[in-house]
Amino acid sequence: DRLVTGVQTCALPICPDKPNCVSTRSPISLHAIAPLTYKGSQQEAKVKLLEVIKLMPRTHVVTNKDHFLHIEFTSKIFRFIDDVEFYFEDPGTIHFRSASRVGHSDMGVNGERMEEIRRNFRSG
Repeated sequence: DRLVTGVQTCALPICPDKPNCVSTRSPISLHAIAPLTYKGSQQEAKVKLLEVIKLMPRTHVVTNKDHFLHIEFTSKIFRFIDDVEFYFEDPGTIHFRSASRVGHSDMGVNGERMEEIRRNFRSG
């Protein structure tokens, strides 16, 4: 299971060769996005991030480990699931990967969602 592997190795899987994934670890501009940053402790940042996520519709926390979160976001109409994985790297950086489970293009949904999380995380 690739998600378990991510938790154990602290590595986020690479994005597939489709425009439905963004990752802070991707060297490919199509998928590249800046990580989240924070001041204070990792635990404080994790609590704040979970608060931001829980205010978003149709979310489910699948895994909550020390340095790792896996969240499922379900689309409203077609009930597609997107997987978002966060890896907390000290000091002050949260790497993430957000990808659709099915399909080719997501019409920019994953990138937009991550920027919404970034705005709410900064202002929260």
